[in-house]
Amino acid sequence: MAVERTQLVAMLQAIQARDHYLAPEALRRVAEELGLSLAAVVGVATFYSQFRLRPAGAHTVRVCVGTACHVKGAETVYAAFRRELGIEGEDDTDAARRFTVEKVACIGCCMLAPAVQIDAVTYGPVEPASVGEVLRDFLARRTERDGSRTRRRAEGLPRGEVRVCCCSSCSAAGAETVVRAFEEEAGRATVPVVVQDVGCSGKSFAAPLVEVVDGDGNLHTYPGLSVHGVAAAWRKHFPESTVFARWRQKLQGGLETLLTGDPGVPSGAGQDASGGDPGAPYEKAQVRVVTEGAGVRGPLDIEAYRAAGGFGGWQYCRDGILAPDDVIERLKVSGLRGRGGGGFPTWQKWTSVMEATPCGAPRAIICNADEGDPGAFMDRMILESFPFRVIEGLVIAAWTLKAREIVIYVRAEYPLAVERMKAALRLCSEAGVPVGEISGTRGEDETATSWGVRVVEGAGAFVCGEETALIASVEGYRGSPRYRPPYPSAKGLHGWPTLINNVETFASVPMIVRDGAEAFAALGTHGSRGTKTFALAGKVARGGLIEIPMGMSLRTIVERVGGGVPPGRQLKAVQIGGPSGCCVPLESIDTPVDYKALHRIGGIMGSGGLVVLDDHDCMVDIAHYFMSFTARESCGKCTFCRIGTERMLETLERLCTGKATARDVDDLEYLTSWVPQGSLCGLGRTAPNPVASVLRFYREEIDAHLDGCCPAGKCAALVRYAITTDCIGCTRCAQHCPVDAITPRPHQRHEIDDDLCTRCDACRQVCPAGAVIVRSGGRIVRRASAAPQAGGEA
Repeated sequence: MAVERTQLVAMLQAIQARDHYLAPEALRRVAEELGLSLAAVVGVATFYSQFRLRPAGAHTVRVCVGTACHVKGAETVYAAFRRELGIEGEDDTDAARRFTVEKVACIGCCMLAPAVQIDAVTYGPVEPASVGEVLRDFLARRTERDGSRTRRRAEGLPRGEVRVCCCSSCSAAGAETVVRAFEEEAGRATVPVVVQDVGCSGKSFAAPLVEVVDGDGNLHTYPGLSVHGVAAAWRKHFPESTVFARWRQKLQGGLETLLTGDPGVPSGAGQDASGGDPGAPYEKAQVRVVTEGAGVRGPLDIEAYRAAGGFGGWQYCRDGILAPDDVIERLKVSGLRGRGGGGFPTWQKWTSVMEATPCGAPRAIICNADEGDPGAFMDRMILESFPFRVIEGLVIAAWTLKAREIVIYVRAEYPLAVERMKAALRLCSEAGVPVGEISGTRGEDETATSWGVRVVEGAGAFVCGEETALIASVEGYRGSPRYRPPYPSAKGLHGWPTLINNVETFASVPMIVRDGAEAFAALGTHGSRGTKTFALAGKVARGGLIEIPMGMSLRTIVERVGGGVPPGRQLKAVQIGGPSGCCVPLESIDTPVDYKALHRIGGIMGSGGLVVLDDHDCMVDIAHYFMSFTARESCGKCTFCRIGTERMLETLERLCTGKATARDVDDLEYLTSWVPQGSLCGLGRTAPNPVASVLRFYREEIDAHLDGCCPAGKCAALVRYAITTDCIGCTRCAQHCPVDAITPRPHQRHEIDDDLCTRCDACRQVCPAGAVIVRSGGRIVRRASAAPQAGGEA
């Protein structure tokens, strides 16, 4: 069978994975293989940011510059990697061609910002001073994730259980090494204990989070457990059964303490979750529907999923208890709206696909997991931790609509999510769930329970989150939106009526079908039913994935669930909705997460990214950040979007450098109203939203920039660092300066070379005497947290 054009992107990805770039001869070979012109192949290769046409290193260092990483210093981390590898000028690869360093919009580990991904291994949080250590660690261990198995080390009846999540973010915090250490303990022990991966509880702030169920069924929680505390935790909860074995275990513990100085179980750990778990307030406010079973069941334990009622909704459909019309009626009564950002009633979209053609005609379903919003990681965590729930929702949709094909479109930046979804599909197929691979030509005689499923990886284009652009990408074209109508529900993939919903939407369906619409509708508000997952990140104590009832206020989310901003800081804003959203100011912080309520203040719920900002964040810088993102991600098809976003970006750059005028601000306001009117897709129509919210709520900060002052001390061109007479000459600032802008002079007042200073803020953060200050516009706008009350002279 001839290779179809739909395989173009996958072929280019395979070539780049092998060669690290797309050579001209490889592009020509692909064109010949697919019967396409070379121009068509090159056009696709140059559209997606994942592809590169020049040689690269053996390994790729992707520095995340998503919203949470941006506000926590991602640019300084990127610069530190380049310095460490000796990369200068326009180059992005070191001389030895071992590493290529590049920025990536988001890798979905916002709670561990700044985060870095080297090949498929994620690290976070990464500080500029630690980049060398990160590179050495990667080269030393070359960790390969194994998301296709549940780790078990027990023979006989288990006497306990150790639960650890090894999703991307938890692994970045060291969960993989902790699990291996527990496995080693289990391998030596005579007491049978289960050690297994579990679906993430979302408590990324406590990762690696270990939960131990002892022989009496008591639950003990160990937040942030290091590999050095594993042996002590094991000895405490799983003492050996014989006298000799207990003596050996005790002797081993004594030797470890003597050699390592490790006192044993970390302070405050090992307590019951209701008392000692710091995540208790985080968990208490949540209602789990999509994330039900978090922290308990293995992500690929299909039997455990079934035992908890999983595939119950699909069984109702398969056994004829429900008809297709019954499923859609349940969706209607439930009030479920699309969780991808638009909030369109789910039942209406399903109905439009069902009614588009006569019964039996080909239809398709696409699960949109192209989570491109910087600051969002809901889809990644759901796919990695709850893949069976997503698959069940897709199967119910395919049965209801008599679909012929299911496509799961996942960001390539989520390798573990791709791996686990493929593994889950294999397990479902073995268990009799109809998720067969697509093979042969597309015929017309398939039955209502015969459909093919394939996982398609995106190639780095935010605009592919838009439905028509996504379809173009799946079909092997540049991901450019097209005019609508016809809508995908009438003419989508292969020209068939196509249902497109996002991950969370499909994951909400099984509960509604199995338990009834009323259970879901009882949660939330009148116009916003059910629960919503949010990626809580930024300047907040407890960041991670949360699932809360619709209608909870932003204040409650930030303060009660997230634990508020760090000590000594003040809450300034909550950025919600990603590049399409807005910055909610402090005076509107009691706004509930409700579609209508957010709309009233000029915001949208979006897919669920929620980034907390404090008084050290500059709102002009935030507006500039989002506009640089949307200008870069614009496909260029619409003049208003292509040119308008560039003009807005140029204006914001002048504001950030103190070169703007009042006329520039007037132009900015003009463009925020006109760019949406001439844009074809959601990217252009919502691109001005973050800027508009800053203009509306933070006008005084914009005016300060017009006067050459950045009140937050963030905009590099407007600030100067200095050391006051409070300096005690400890040399810490000089030791941590990445560019040697401070000469170490023990016991003397230090000075900063302004020409070398990169405004990375490292000196201020480490100064124990509060002697480092930041000036902007002729006044001190920030000083070290340890600064004395009186302060010193600059």
